[in-house]
Amino acid sequence: MFKRLLYLGYYLKKMDWKKFQLFLNHASKLTGRHKISLVFDAIDCVFKYNISILEYFQFRFFEQSNSQRQTWAGTGYMFEYQLKMNPKNTRDILDDKTKFYRSYKDYFVHTVGDVADLKQKPELLQKLLKTPAGKLVFKVADGNCGIDVLIKNANEFDEKSIITFMENSQFDLVEEFIQQHPVLNNLSPSAVNTVRIFTQLDDTNEVVLLGCRQRISVNSSVDNMAAGNMAAPIDEHTGIINGSGVYSDITKPEEKVHPITGVSIVGLQVPFWKETVAMVKKAAKEHPENRSIGWDIVITENGPGFIEGNHDWCKLLWQLPAQRGLKYKLEPYLH
Repeated sequence: MFKRLLYLGYYLKKMDWKKFQLFLNHASKLTGRHKISLVFDAIDCVFKYNISILEYFQFRFFEQSNSQRQTWAGTGYMFEYQLKMNPKNTRDILDDKTKFYRSYKDYFVHTVGDVADLKQKPELLQKLLKTPAGKLVFKVADGNCGIDVLIKNANEFDEKSIITFMENSQFDLVEEFIQQHPVLNNLSPSAVNTVRIFTQLDDTNEVVLLGCRQRISVNSSVDNMAAGNMAAPIDEHTGIINGSGVYSDITKPEEKVHPITGVSIVGLQVPFWKETVAMVKKAAKEHPENRSIGWDIVITENGPGFIEGNHDWCKLLWQLPAQRGLKYKLEPYLH
């Protein structure tokens, strides 16, 4: 109970109050319940089900029975789960983009380098400066959710100025701007639309897929749900999107067709699916000290490659596209 009280304090401190008000008004209109009743119910659910206040609305607890509510994995539950699966002393290779790149660089399909690489490998430097897309992406090592990312034209730099720029700024990595597969570009060209696959190592260190999702940008330069974009479920066996795109904003409807491009979401075949799953299953065994990882994957014409791995992978991206709670998938690994 004391831990849940601390969590409640954290949720209140980090609350997006504008979003809270939006969700509260929407839920009140849908249910006919008084806002005060909903607020007290949300707070009660923080203690009963280990979720955040916003997740009360995002999981649509205001429409659910107690037995349905019990099936959802919220922020508190996931924090405790991921801390056990990916301990603090081993998760740094997932926390730090530079360390991730060095640990999993064989799985990258696009050109990436840090300052040390650029100084030691002139051929890498030239490759980045002459990237076919003509653009470079600068990132900080510990950035999340598309934050602390800068895109600049490659022709703004030469061999010396790019290193000086990175050393004088907060940017730790530079990457070529990825050109995604035409199928995904046709779906939504505003950003690179990544695939997220959640993996879990079982007791025998075999890889279990907890879920596969296609992130879909909606007139945005990033594809994160937190930035107002969609995600849809992918059938892990076929690579076909088998459900609608959904938002984390509960006021927006699910989409079977992309609202900007008009391309059908449901039924879309993600390219190179067999290769993507094989890559993830191989990588998940590389560092078994981290047992549960959310992999961000780009699909290009040359096949799949990693963007990053997440030890604190998102419970919204995991569960909202499935439109149900998936806590049952995690519980066997907590014994």
